[in-house]
Amino acid sequence: MRNRPIPNISEDQKTFVRGLVIHEDAFLIAFNKPSGLAVQTRGNRGTSLDHLLWTFARSNGKRPQLIHRIDAGTSGLVLAGKTKPAIAALSAEFSERRVKKRYLALVSGVLPDREQGVCDTPLMKSGRSVAPGRIEDGADAARTAWSVVSRAGDTALMEARPETGRMHQIRAHFAAMGCPILGDAIYGPRDADTDRLMLHAAGLELTLPDKKKLALEAPVPEGFDLKRQALGL
Repeated sequence: MRNRPIPNISEDQKTFVRGLVIHEDAFLIAFNKPSGLAVQTRGNRGTSLDHLLWTFARSNGKRPQLIHRIDAGTSGLVLAGKTKPAIAALSAEFSERRVKKRYLALVSGVLPDREQGVCDTPLMKSGRSVAPGRIEDGADAARTAWSVVSRAGDTALMEARPETGRMHQIRAHFAAMGCPILGDAIYGPRDADTDRLMLHAAGLELTLPDKKKLALEAPVPEGFDLKRQALGL
């Protein structure tokens, strides 16, 4: 948020990022990020949502700041705070786990018999899951509540509600359950028919700095929905 020179953002880039905005108020801007756009890159090299936030910078160089992140392959909700007090308050909402997050995922493999449950497999910093019954130094507790929205053969549309925020948590947990997310090049099998990670950050509920509740929904992108229909889900 410090005063900095405003880098050049092309008109096409400005139009693009403004088209991602699904909500704006005095405290934050909410984006429906497409799959493939990095939220942030090391050294802010290349195009990322973080870099495109310069579109919303004021003349004094102050600009919105990311509150949280999702993987580049994941589509859906990403929030940026507009002022220093708002950034601090909203960041606390996430770090203290008061934000309710809802994701949708298309998975394939050995589906659970139950319609809902919780995966609490510990995860390493790399996102790798720890085998049941094993204890590994450095593993973090992780919990993801899940439910089956619809099934078709060995595929399903799943809803995930992560209670913790570990690296690749939802991806690693579905893989540990035996039904990795389609298009997941790290935790799933190669899938030439899927051109993106089929994980979408669909909803967020949080408390704004003025104590009002805010519920946000990000529409599912066309590619995700077409894949769902093709699978009969």
